[in-house]
Amino acid sequence: MASRLGDQTARLQGRITLNPLAHIDPVGTLLFPAMVIFGPLLGFSLPFMLVGWAKPTPVITRNFKKIVRDDNLTTLAGPASNLLLVGVAFVSLAVICLAVPGGRSLVHANLSGALAIGSGLQPLVLLALLAIQVNLSLFFFNLLPIPPLDGSRVVRNMLPYNAVQQYDRIGGWIGLVLMIVVGGVLLRLLVSPTIGLIFSALMAI
Repeated sequence: MASRLGDQTARLQGRITLNPLAHIDPVGTLLFPAMVIFGPLLGFSLPFMLVGWAKPTPVITRNFKKIVRDDNLTTLAGPASNLLLVGVAFVSLAVICLAVPGGRSLVHANLSGALAIGSGLQPLVLLALLAIQVNLSLFFFNLLPIPPLDGSRVVRNMLPYNAVQQYDRIGGWIGLVLMIVVGGVLLRLLVSPTIGLIFSALMAI
């Protein structure tokens, strides 16, 4: 989105690629998740849920023609892609229910926590269900107005100049704690009911 709106920074740095190696952050992608996962095996544990992050995608807003509008569009492109993937996964499951012999019972069984052994569509159904859960979680999480999450950029663009200076000071460990504590509570309040509605819709097909 940034590239289309005039900022080629990420493209020039080789970040417009599906190669995961270009996006790995040594701490957020490797060290921190490894400590959370393997810490208990080594005799220590961290009081965090499993979280991680990749390198931030570089965007220079002064390259945009309309800075506030284009910054908001670039920011919201990520959550929009999450919603798009949720829609693709939902439609895939609905097609399986309606067009594949035995598809309805297969999807309903997986929604109930059972596995349909021997079905060739089992992996696809599991992948689609997981895609719904992961992308809905990312959608709500990234919209939280906590720096450096996407939602904070939209809120920042709405604030007066003096308030922006204070808002920009939220970050680092303060932002991480807010994401884990406040974000965790909000995610439970938002994600679970939404997933429940989607799964109920699939059960009704």
